[in-house]
Amino acid sequence: MKGDNVEIVIDAGGVTKTYEVAATRAGRRVEVVNRRGLVEVSELTRGGVAVRTARFMASRVVAVVEHPAPRRPGQEPAGRSGRASPG
Repeated sequence: MKGDNVEIVIDAGGVTKTYEVAATRAGRRVEVVNRRGLVEVSELTRGGVAVRTARFMASRVVAVVEHPAPRRPGQEPAGRSGRASPG
């Protein structure tokens, strides 16, 4: 969702550097994936096509901080229905 962003803090040899990837347009989202020793942060379109991608060595990543966009009042967060699951 537009406004979603992720901050990535990297150890750069005694100094830390912070990078940010944000969903810049309506309908886009930011996804974080950790695979094969890399942390990959991508801005994706509604169809799942990567618009921009940042890759970092997992051994250098100090923190990954996700900031979801503010939701409208009364709107439920994505993935939460507020109902108990049966059984």
